[in-house]
Amino acid sequence: MTQIADSVNMSKTTVHRLLTTLETRRFISRDKDTGMYRLGFSIVEMASFVLHNMELRSLAHPYLKSLSEQYGETVDLSVLDGSHVIYLEVIESPQRVKLAAAIGHRLPAYFTASGKALLAFAPEEQVREILTENIAGQDGLTISKALEDLGNVTERGYAISEQEYEEQINAAAAPIFDADRRAVASIAIVGPSFRLSRERLPELGESIKKTADEISSEVGITALSAMVAKTRNNR
Repeated sequence: MTQIADSVNMSKTTVHRLLTTLETRRFISRDKDTGMYRLGFSIVEMASFVLHNMELRSLAHPYLKSLSEQYGETVDLSVLDGSHVIYLEVIESPQRVKLAAAIGHRLPAYFTASGKALLAFAPEEQVREILTENIAGQDGLTISKALEDLGNVTERGYAISEQEYEEQINAAAAPIFDADRRAVASIAIVGPSFRLSRERLPELGESIKKTADEISSEVGITALSAMVAKTRNNR
C-alpha cells in the first residue's frame, strides 16, 4: 500500500479506502502474509467480456455491411451497458440524410429499438430496474405500459422505435442470441422517418430478424467449436 500511495501521490488513508473497495469488488486481491496486492478475478471477467464483444463485432460485420448495402441505411450492433445500449459497430448509410452515430455512443435502452430488442428477452428483474431508470420523469409512461410494449417485441421477434429518442428518426432491431439463447446483442436499421416509414418498419423488422437469427446461429457454432477445442486441449 505504501508503494501504491507513493506512486499515485495520494495519502495512505485514501489509498487504503480505494484498495478496500477494489478488493471488495474482486478487482484486486491481497496476500495476507506479504501484504502485496495483485489483480483479481473481476479484471479477468471484464477482459473476457471485452474479448467476446470484439469477436462478436468481427463476426457480425459482414452481415451489417450487407444489410446497409441492401437498404441504403445505417446499421448498428449494440449491447446493454447498464441501463443504456452502447454501439459496438456502426455501418453508416451512404445517403446524405442519415443518422449521426458512432462506436461507443450510449443511449437509454428503452427509447431505442436496439435496447427494446434486448430488454424483451432479459430477466424481468433486470428489465424493471432499467425501466425505472429510463422512464423516470417521462409523463404518461409507466413500467406496466413499457412491459406490455416489450411483450409485443417478444411475440414478433423484433423491436421498432418511432421517433422515441430523436425526432424524425425511426428504427427496427432484433436480438442476437448466444448458444444458451440469451440475448447478448442486437442489430438495428436506423434512418429518417420519411424513408423508414411506419408502413415500412414491419418489413425491415422481419428482414433484420432473419439476419440476427443467422448471426445467432454462427455465434452458437463458434461457441460450440471453442468448447470442443477446449475439451480436446484438456485431454
